[in-house]
Amino acid sequence: MDLTYVRRLIKILSESDVDEIEIEEQGKKIHLVKHQNSRAESAPVALPQSLARPAHLLEAPAHVVVPAEPSVPVPAPVAPPSPAHHEIKSPIVGTFYRAPAPEAPPFVQVGSPIASGTVLCIVEAMKLMNEIESDVSGKIVKILVENGQPVEYDQTLFLVETS
Repeated sequence: MDLTYVRRLIKILSESDVDEIEIEEQGKKIHLVKHQNSRAESAPVALPQSLARPAHLLEAPAHVVVPAEPSVPVPAPVAPPSPAHHEIKSPIVGTFYRAPAPEAPPFVQVGSPIASGTVLCIVEAMKLMNEIESDVSGKIVKILVENGQPVEYDQTLFLVETS
């Protein structure tokens, strides 16, 4: 972020009724908070040109917070499977599809009975459609991937209650 841009944001904040601004762009995040002191509103902080370095390297005034790292949402942990459930994992990296075609019904649904060798889904890798088959007999308990989502090697796709 440009120092001039940060100065303009500080000025806008000080002249408005808003107490806080948070902006994220190009992987950098700036969070400005206006503190109301006992004195009248203070003028925006003007930094000398000698400090014209990237905003993330500047020591921020008391009312400006510039986090070093952008916040990244942490995915919710997946509950560990029950010992009675068999995991069917992706043998390759690719895109997960539940049906053979967009308008076709899915290969299996939660509760579907399956036999060893039953086609459960397709994982597309490099324009090749790879049918993923069950290695056990039982019933589908949970489908862990949404249709059209990317999957990783060895990622669990289905939980099966074996019979």
